[in-house]
Amino acid sequence: MTAASDSTPVVSPPRGYWSEVWRQFRKRRLALIALIYIVFLSGVALCAPMIAGTRPIVCKYKGQIYFPCLAYFNPRWEPGIFLKDKFRQVYPKNLKKKDPESWAVWPLVYQDPFRRIKKDEWPGQPENKFGMEGVPDKHNLMGTDQQGWDVFAQLVHGTTVALLVGFVSMGLAGLIGITVGALGGYFGGWVDMLTSRITEVVMCIPTLILILAMIAILEKTTIWHMMVIIGITSWTSIARLTRAEFLKLRESEFVTAARAIGVGEIRIMYRYILPNALAPILVPITFGIASAILIESGLSFLGVGPPPPNPSWGTLLNSGRTNLQMWWLILFPGMAIFLAVLAYNLIGEGLQEATDPRLKEAGR
Repeated sequence: MTAASDSTPVVSPPRGYWSEVWRQFRKRRLALIALIYIVFLSGVALCAPMIAGTRPIVCKYKGQIYFPCLAYFNPRWEPGIFLKDKFRQVYPKNLKKKDPESWAVWPLVYQDPFRRIKKDEWPGQPENKFGMEGVPDKHNLMGTDQQGWDVFAQLVHGTTVALLVGFVSMGLAGLIGITVGALGGYFGGWVDMLTSRITEVVMCIPTLILILAMIAILEKTTIWHMMVIIGITSWTSIARLTRAEFLKLRESEFVTAARAIGVGEIRIMYRYILPNALAPILVPITFGIASAILIESGLSFLGVGPPPPNPSWGTLLNSGRTNLQMWWLILFPGMAIFLAVLAYNLIGEGLQEATDPRLKEAGR
């Protein structure tokens, strides 16, 4: 007898929904480049003290290992021994002077986003110029501002503020919007009517006016106040889209089967319906992150953004507005804001095309 024929075609297993979305998203080259750029910005934000700073990344001092660079994220994280020994944020000379056996690993660029570098603070490095003399050079890659603070260091550390505003505010907006939209879309009736009216009321509240009112009322505002205001006023589009998805999916066969075996309502909403409705909901969240970055930059440009010592791209633009001849204060922060907002918008468009069946067919 002959062996069985091997001509039977091998059927590949069907792709999952998210696998198909990722395959479609990768076809959008601009969207993929934008995603890579945002990942790069996230790396810059997380590693900002390692890229530009005057505090060591890690050092050994008096027999102990310390990480002084973490003080850039929170001043209270600076080791107390350096305050006790009166380093006054100048580490290179003090480390060797107070402990000859010490060693340290330094950031790539010795510049500080919060102060001016003095002469020979770092061996062979001149003091930072200021005003019109602070043009970009080999020591100040993007120049300095009117106070002599390095623009490159402020841009690098300002990346943390920009991304934090976008992620935190839209994380809060997504949580509120998905919850409100899911309740209205799944239960319907008076619950849907109530959530819809609440959504319409919030849509009438202007975000900028509410932030300005908060600044006028509170004695001391922080970046976290701004994130909360943006978050609680930006969830309406997410809620309306979630409601539409839940209205469509609540009568599906898998939902009916889940009810038949006694699955609870809340578990059906968040375990069965939400994963199937999540892809199109991510689109307004992505666009919202870009909008939040623009709002924060606009407020900082007007001088009502996050207070010092928070470095901000919009604050740099504001400082360049007073002296247009200092072109580097406008060019570099403006490009940073433009590229970040453009990247998020491209990602949003890519997600929209990858999750919409009609747009997927058109893009093939």
